[in-house]
Amino acid sequence: MIVCQAALAQQPIPKLPVLKPEAPQNIDKALAEFTALYEQELGSVATCPQPKLHEFRLCSDKLRNAGNAPFILHHGKPTDNVVVLLHGLSDSPYFMQGIARTLYDKGYNVVVPLLAGNGLKDADADMEDDQLAERWQTQVDDIMALAPQLGSTIFIGGFSTGGALAVEHYLDSPDGIAGILLFSGALALSDNAENMAKIWGVKWVAKLVDGSYETDGPNPFKYPSVAGFAGLELMDIIDEIRADFEAGKRISVPIFAAHSQADATTPIEGIRNLLEHADGANTFFVIDESYQLCHADVPVNTKMKVDMHFDTSQVNEFEQCAVPKANPLYRQMTMMLQTFMDMHATPPTKQAFN
Repeated sequence: MIVCQAALAQQPIPKLPVLKPEAPQNIDKALAEFTALYEQELGSVATCPQPKLHEFRLCSDKLRNAGNAPFILHHGKPTDNVVVLLHGLSDSPYFMQGIARTLYDKGYNVVVPLLAGNGLKDADADMEDDQLAERWQTQVDDIMALAPQLGSTIFIGGFSTGGALAVEHYLDSPDGIAGILLFSGALALSDNAENMAKIWGVKWVAKLVDGSYETDGPNPFKYPSVAGFAGLELMDIIDEIRADFEAGKRISVPIFAAHSQADATTPIEGIRNLLEHADGANTFFVIDESYQLCHADVPVNTKMKVDMHFDTSQVNEFEQCAVPKANPLYRQMTMMLQTFMDMHATPPTKQAFN
């Protein structure tokens, strides 16, 4: 396993591309199925106004804004590799767009879904839905079912809750998955949160405490707080993963994990425990505690931070993690990610000359 702590490992010699003719294919069916999934979840959807080149983004009147919308970065045809990236709880696909763009620029198609209950103007009913975790799992299953239409080698990953869902999906359905990518992966919660989850009837209490769930806040791409009930749904997923490990399941594909030692929301011990049950050639990018990088800031680059237009007047700027910051090691992290993909993804093919 490669372990990098706030440093950049030496780049390996890249694999040479294999020259072979490409079959004439398109991705229209995948885009249509992606649309149908969100018509079922959101009702009426349409491609967002002012679309960017090679970006397929679906907007809805139910979403807070276009930055919360699910999207696919594509090359107009199936690619050798496709990556599915899942966002975290209370936030949106916005937080995956930097990582997605890095992978797209390497020639991959990248799918970034919107998980149920997130990115909405009104999320009160969703955030107290007893089937919320099951809805997330079904969405991941559906997205992974269409992924082969976008690429032949499939990677799955995500940020925070999205990382937990990626791991849970692999343990349930490992076939066809070439690797797992984790950013602040929620494989453990704080001691207080985990102890609270063990109390009988706590979900009922959480719904009462959550009250009428507020979605509007200082960040246009993230709810102002995590619903207590939804956090308990996440804990159920973490418990499922632990039960799978206790039953003897292991992860045989390579894992890329980036995590901050200062993360108080999803402690790094969760990732360390995960890697003890993984047999692949893993890369662990550890962000030293001295950086005091908060949980939500690991996937954030400088442009994303600026484009948030975060309203600092609504928070106490002196409170730790109240104001988003760009990951100071974002460049090193993504370079390590690219090295990992060079090692484990399918080398790009070129159109053969006649």
